[in-house]
Amino acid sequence: MGEAGALDGYRVLELGTLIAGPFAGRLLGDLGADVIKIEAPDRPDPLRTWGQAEQDGYRFFWTVHARNKRSITLDLRQPAGQEVFLQLVEQSDVVVENFRPGTLERWGLGYDVLSARNPGLVLARVSGYGQTGPMADKPGYASVAEAVSGFRHLNGYPGEAPPRIALSLGDSLAGMFAAQGILAALLARQRTGRGQVVDVALTESCLAVQESAIPDFDRGGVARGPSGTRLDGIAPSNIYRSADEKWVVIAANQDTVFARLCAALGRPELSTDPRFADHLARGRNQDELDAIIAAWASVRQAGELIETLTAAGVVVGPVNTMAEVFADPQVRAREMLVEHHDERIGEAVLGPGIVPKLSDTPGSVRRAGSAAPGRHNDEVLGDLLGLSPQAQQQFQDDGVI
Repeated sequence: MGEAGALDGYRVLELGTLIAGPFAGRLLGDLGADVIKIEAPDRPDPLRTWGQAEQDGYRFFWTVHARNKRSITLDLRQPAGQEVFLQLVEQSDVVVENFRPGTLERWGLGYDVLSARNPGLVLARVSGYGQTGPMADKPGYASVAEAVSGFRHLNGYPGEAPPRIALSLGDSLAGMFAAQGILAALLARQRTGRGQVVDVALTESCLAVQESAIPDFDRGGVARGPSGTRLDGIAPSNIYRSADEKWVVIAANQDTVFARLCAALGRPELSTDPRFADHLARGRNQDELDAIIAAWASVRQAGELIETLTAAGVVVGPVNTMAEVFADPQVRAREMLVEHHDERIGEAVLGPGIVPKLSDTPGSVRRAGSAAPGRHNDEVLGDLLGLSPQAQQQFQDDGVI
């Protein structure tokens, strides 16, 4: 299903379950790394049963989330399992884990032990609050991280309960920051020859993407809150309902783009109207400006207004449903819906394509998530570590794998 990419030759050991740490592993695997997913023999990753669609008793979050990974089982609580893991560490570049801080240390697998076996190892640790600080020992999920970081208060409508985004966004952000940190640590290793610890907190990942919220509060005491479908003070940048009852985003908050919008509306004088002449003025008169644009959009079909504004050089786009995303020619042209052959159902399952696109060493989807825990035990433990079938069987009998 394609050749390995930029990280071909790098090996990643992925510990932990669910979303944040494994998402980092997925990103590295997409770029060509050999990612070995390690699950406890008696406790497979719960994500194997997640997702909303179901076929033949299977769900499909796992199909995509565990793609490009080889699956082995190993009990890190047992000394024999720990020794096998350390042998894998010796042949790997990265370990990714998202346990509560201190878990690896309780198993005798802290970074001091791992780096003694492999001084170049990069250990990426994803947790709710980070490895240090007064809240480090607390468990954390994305939902709480989004709340604690203040992220929730930037979403929804004024006066209403702060809503949850329909995805575990905090997990994805933490996974992306972990992947970024891993790549930076691997680059640093080329200079120093040493690995290091990459410490990523869910809460900090959510805090880091809040644009001007921190300096706004620090310098002006402005506590940004929810603003519904728009950004307060950024105008026009909102969604507007068309005559055929579809929602369309129109964003023209930059002066030059706003002038184009005014011309397309047949109201070129608005671009020099003191109420709307610059960014600050438009922000102060946002409600009035939104009403003008909404009235114009409401008597036009969505396709017509998108075509008109696109031709005028205005930033515009439909609020697509998933069905419309599937039909989007840009999505198809960019190969953002790619097949994953799911062994469980014997069929291809579409999932998101590879981001980013690299011109010379592109990533690829080489395999879907494994059909069962330990699917690649023999391939990894046998071929990579040289464990005989008899030794593997004994380990299985002992509950080590």
